Amino acid sequence: MNMLVDTKLRMLALASLFTALTVIGAQLRVPMPLVPFSLQDFFVVLSGIVLGPKFGALSQVLYLLLGLAGLPIFTKGGGPAYVLQPTFGYLLGFPLASFIAGKLVYRKQARAVFMPPATWPQLLLANTLGVLAILALGVCYLWLNTNWILGKELKLPHALFVGALIFLPGDAIKIFAAAFLYRVLQLRFNTKPRAALAITPSSLE
Repeated sequence: MNMLVDTKLRMLALASLFTALTVIGAQLRVPMPLVPFSLQDFFVVLSGIVLGPKFGALSQVLYLLLGLAGLPIFTKGGGPAYVLQPTFGYLLGFPLASFIAGKLVYRKQARAVFMPPATWPQLLLANTLGVLAILALGVCYLWLNTNWILGKELKLPHALFVGALIFLPGDAIKIFAAAFLYRVLQLRFNTKPRAALAITPSSLE
């Protein structure tokens, strides 16, 4: 029982760490016409493949709650009124992206191991689908918000370009970088004694 509690506390601590990393990623940004370029999605998909779907998504839900509570941790501040921002859809995609990426890495047969072995194609697919989930929700929200809340005309093809296509080269680099970092961290954990790998997300379900 004590081991289970200890494992849960460790996973919650790691989830909090990725919440903090997402906050940092929001501040490392490059201004763009409608949607800023940031490192948030890098840490989002990394949270999923490292922590698994449950705790990865939890880290991003916590990030959303803290920002909506008023902490200025989003790219343009924070607070409940942030839901009216055209870019809020991207934030809504964070928990989903982390969940999808984690689910693809923590397959049923690999759920008993923290950071299970994963192939390059598997990691790249997980990260790509996670990023695409963010972009899909972000573009839809951007288009709807601009047209129906801001009252400005934004055609869907243009929303797709400024809200997704323009970011694809940078996202490709982040997708590869997250996969590379996972492989490095995974090898490090696999060199430790079995007891050190007792942080298993599935044991908490």
